[in-house]
Amino acid sequence: MPFTTIAHDLSPRGVATITLNRPERGNALNQAAIDELGELFAQCAVHKETRVIVLRGAGKHFCAGADLGGRGGEEIPPRFTLATMIEAVDICPKPVIAVVQGAAVGGGLALASACDVALATPEAFFSMPETRLGMAPSPVLSALFVRAFGYRHFRRYGFSGERISAARAFEMGFVSEVRAADQLEAGVAAVVDAMLRGAPGAMAELKARVEDYVAPSASTIYNHASRDFKHERGLEAEEGVAAFREKRDPAWYRP
Repeated sequence: MPFTTIAHDLSPRGVATITLNRPERGNALNQAAIDELGELFAQCAVHKETRVIVLRGAGKHFCAGADLGGRGGEEIPPRFTLATMIEAVDICPKPVIAVVQGAAVGGGLALASACDVALATPEAFFSMPETRLGMAPSPVLSALFVRAFGYRHFRRYGFSGERISAARAFEMGFVSEVRAADQLEAGVAAVVDAMLRGAPGAMAELKARVEDYVAPSASTIYNHASRDFKHERGLEAEEGVAAFREKRDPAWYRP
């Protein structure tokens, strides 16, 4: 199928590079991007020639979260929800490496959390900003964040919506390496080469098996997806989104 929001290629070594390609929107996730990412990861999962997947964002940011502007263009019935797309990334039997520059926020942070390894530039930052928009992260995103950051860190940064620097994310174990922009590609190449030395079947088995060793497990997380309905915006969410769009403080903030 043709893709309009992502670019992708496969190297002779079996390295699939998937690039979120909406730089003018900070690679924010609209429905088209969600569908295309879900479809491509489903394809990569069964494509025998694909050995390792590198997930990137074009331009300044990795992924600025949900596109509050909506899908745009003609309406096509969605094939994936945010939760089922993230699940396709998370359970993909191939190693998935996130390369983060700029923002990985909200749904973008969930996308990075679903990857096996994350590398970042020093300027990268991460956040769970939903409460500042008058919402709580969905059950699936909350479970992913707890798994990726730990319960105490999730409570701190989930409640506050503060930015997490790349250095702090490294301290918490979320980011494997922080490298200057001119050294980042060498770091990515080294991780990719190390992954390619592992037997494909053994790595797929290990990735499936490790689910039993983490809490919450992938099966626990995505069993909640059926209950993760589209958020019904209340007054807080309406005010939070309006404040974000108008670049002002929300009504509940007292300077």
